[in-house]
Amino acid sequence: MRTATSADGTPIAYEATGDGPTVVIVNGAMSTAADAAGLAQALSDAGFQAVTWDRRARGSSGDARHSTPDREVEDLAAVIDAVGGDAAVLGHSSGAVLALVAASRGVAVRALFLSEPPLRFGVDEPADDLADRLQQYVDEGRFDDAIVTFQLESVGLPRDMVEGIRASDQFASLLPLAQSTVYDTNLVRQVSLPTDEMLGVAAPVTVLRGEQTFPILVTAADRLADAMDGAELVVVPESVMHRPDPVATARVIQERLG
Repeated sequence: MRTATSADGTPIAYEATGDGPTVVIVNGAMSTAADAAGLAQALSDAGFQAVTWDRRARGSSGDARHSTPDREVEDLAAVIDAVGGDAAVLGHSSGAVLALVAASRGVAVRALFLSEPPLRFGVDEPADDLADRLQQYVDEGRFDDAIVTFQLESVGLPRDMVEGIRASDQFASLLPLAQSTVYDTNLVRQVSLPTDEMLGVAAPVTVLRGEQTFPILVTAADRLADAMDGAELVVVPESVMHRPDPVATARVIQERLG
């Protein structure tokens, strides 16, 4: 992996796969660049240069204490600049929110593909103190409590599903991502009711969602597409339960970027 340096000096690790027009992938919560390998390969196979990266406090990237959503916007800008300054962006989940915020703040984005952004539009928001409680858990070394609380209160997963994840072999790999739950909570909460700037971005916007996904994400995707002039909503049947299908997603992007 290579390293871009964000505006505050934080090193951001990224990797490029393939040749062609650049598509930068922005992961969602509790994931790293490695989790986007399938998407990157599918985009490479479709004739693109796919760029994956570890958002701050994840994987091989650094962090700065008390980072804000503004810092993550700067991270994405640094990655885009490092790969040539001309890129489309595919964001999934909170990564879609970050991509849209970045575009609204002038980060150079040729086209936006927003996969199931978890925007609540001010309805049934998590508790105001959630980010503070998550940060306290992290500061106390209670990474497991941070992950579980985030899954329950921010993501809204059923308790039995969360307990199943906690009992699985996968759970240990989530613990190093505990700090990032604070950042995702702050990011989505800050713009859960999208700003006028977000709704009026200049770049072409395609909103993607699966047919079988969480109801809150169906509502969010449909409502966002309706609220943005010229945005296109694409339902991807192959994407199931908040997991974008790599080949089908790459096909949607290829059809629109040619």
